[in-house]
Amino acid sequence: MIRFILFLNRQGKTRLTKWYVSKSQETKQKLVGEIHRRIVSRSSRFTNFLEFRNYKIIYKRYAGLYFILGVDIDDNELVHLEFIHLIVELLDQYFGNVCELDLVFNFHKVHLLIDEMVVGGEIMEISKKMILGAMRSIHMMK
Repeated sequence: MIRFILFLNRQGKTRLTKWYVSKSQETKQKLVGEIHRRIVSRSSRFTNFLEFRNYKIIYKRYAGLYFILGVDIDDNELVHLEFIHLIVELLDQYFGNVCELDLVFNFHKVHLLIDEMVVGGEIMEISKKMILGAMRSIHMMK
């Protein structure tokens, strides 16, 4: 089960957070800071997985952004790594060559896109066609 989703830039600025566990704001900020420090300091020769507290952190860097998932210890790392790639592909198709500013200024759309894919921490939809279709129909209604 996914416990949280984070998008961070190389400087550690948070671009998106999505939590599926209840934590205080202070605890969340500390967790994000610690995770960022661990990931940035890792060599690129290491895997994109690490165990941190009672989570497994799975991350992937695309350009200047880190896409990070905190999942249960016994979850399959490769499934979640592929899920991160799916998120990036969908963002790229939806925004047309997505960049960090798209995430900053359209955070509500990014949250909607993730909500189409994940419900309560469980991946529910992985079809690009279905997700992008739902996103288009939501924005046509406005």
